This record gives sequence, structure tokens and C-alpha cells, in this order.
Amino acid sequence: MVKKIFRFYYHGFRSMTWGRKLWGIILVKLFIMFAILRLFFFPDILKRDFNSDQERSNHVLEQLTNP
Repeated sequence: MVKKIFRFYYHGFRSMTWGRKLWGIILVKLFIMFAILRLFFFPDILKRDFNSDQERSNHVLEQLTNP
């Protein structure tokens, strides 16, 4: 069963013409979204404000539990 599924996808991807280019575009877009944009829009604020993991976890716990 697993071998049949593997062969199905293997032959399908092998015979693609436009699909390879589309998959390439999708992979480039995913790389841009997760690698490059993360650096600019999601900086690690806790890492620069606190020195140890314990301090960071205490701060998060306080923020979540205090009303």
C-alpha cells in the first residue's frame, strides 16, 4: 500500500511540466514568508530584555496570570 502511494506521487511529480515551476514559486514564497519576514516583523523582544530563560518564563507567567 505504501509502495503504491509512493510510486503514484513519484511518477506524478516526475511527469510534471508546469508543476515544477509552480512548486518552485511556492517554495520561494514560503522561504520569504517564514525566514525573511520573521526577521523584520517578529523580533525576539524577550531575549533582549531578559538574560536567562528563567527570567523570561517568569515574566510571561506574570503577564498571563495578572488581570
